[in-house]
Amino acid sequence: MATVRYFAAAAEAAGTEQEQVSAGNVQELVSQLTASHGTTLAEVLRRSSLLHQGRHVSDPATRLTSDSVVDVLPPFAGG
Repeated sequence: MATVRYFAAAAEAAGTEQEQVSAGNVQELVSQLTASHGTTLAEVLRRSSLLHQGRHVSDPATRLTSDSVVDVLPPFAGG
């Protein structure tokens, strides 16, 4: 199972800061997260950056393994 870590608004929408999810790739992961947590998290995910093992994910077919870590980083305000 991949570890999903949520930050800021993503953690609020998911109701947790971290969870384990079984998914073969990033697209499956996003689909499962949306199904599990509903439209609020789905909206946050659309605006968020996803990092897999610390690197930005641009390909939804990116494979996930049991030791994968995916960070969900919503846009941050400030400056």
